[in-house]
Amino acid sequence: MRLLFLLFALALGSAAHAGGVERLKAFAAGAKTAEADFTQTVSDKNGRVTQQASGRMAFARPGKFRWDYAKPYEQVIVGDGAKLWLYDADLEQVTVKTLGDVIAGTPAALLAGDNAIEKYFALKNAGEADGLEWLEATPKNRDTSFERIRMGFKGDTLVQMELFDFFGQRTTLKLSKMVRNPAIPASRFTFTPPKGADIIGE
Repeated sequence: MRLLFLLFALALGSAAHAGGVERLKAFAAGAKTAEADFTQTVSDKNGRVTQQASGRMAFARPGKFRWDYAKPYEQVIVGDGAKLWLYDADLEQVTVKTLGDVIAGTPAALLAGDNAIEKYFALKNAGEADGLEWLEATPKNRDTSFERIRMGFKGDTLVQMELFDFFGQRTTLKLSKMVRNPAIPASRFTFTPPKGADIIGE
């Protein structure tokens, strides 16, 4: 599904004058919903850019999120709390999976899941670089697509994430126009397959 499985991510921290781990924990305790624009760049192990995309995302904790890709092609990812829906408009294809099995050990579990962050991840502060304060999270379950995840905070907001997979690829996700704890209608986190789309999975 091309970019779809790379992108379960968003956070905004809230603890001023704290390390990345403390910011993430404060976020998990306090941010129930959020919305932001995103840009995504995927680079191979040699640093060559292989994919670029942009769109808007939202989440409502625990377990509900939505990523709408606008460019270069239309894709939608929806987690409704029970199932994960992946829609590719060009292929007219919908893939559906049980949510819990799919997001364990991913940024979705880390940021849009419950508060048991350290049940699934080993967390450590990663210092400052490029004007950001960094956190590194390593999934404890090795049966995942991600080797490690880095999150860069500026002030009390997470503005960048870097996702590293086992093939040497790096997905850089930059967030902007972030709104914390907005009122988001429940319908935003439901998905009805378009008429005529092929449905794969459950």
